[in-house]
Amino acid sequence: MAGTAAFLLLAAGYFLGARSGAEPYRVEALSPAAETVALPRPSETAAPETAEDTPDKVNINTASAGELDTLPGIGAQRAADIIADREANGPFRIPEDLTRVPGIGEGILEGLIDYITVE
Repeated sequence: MAGTAAFLLLAAGYFLGARSGAEPYRVEALSPAAETVALPRPSETAAPETAEDTPDKVNINTASAGELDTLPGIGAQRAADIIADREANGPFRIPEDLTRVPGIGEGILEGLIDYITVE
């Protein structure tokens, strides 16, 4: 009997709910990825109008620790590591050689590539 009563209550709720005039509503949620903003790389921004506006690239073979520290993703410790690697292994032949420095991977190099030179 208890099973029958439960079934009747469930069925009554289903039919009464189906006949209600309530309209369904829509919920939209943004994913965390949708809220991120991609900043343009320096190479994708408008070219400087004059030569005075062109930022000088930092030569990673001759730069001081202070100059290296101004680069994005490079702090005082990484600047010291770059200088130590340069002194131990010789100059960097290409900018990509910077990945031989501990703590500098492809991601950091990608953020630096527009700001560095080996000339």
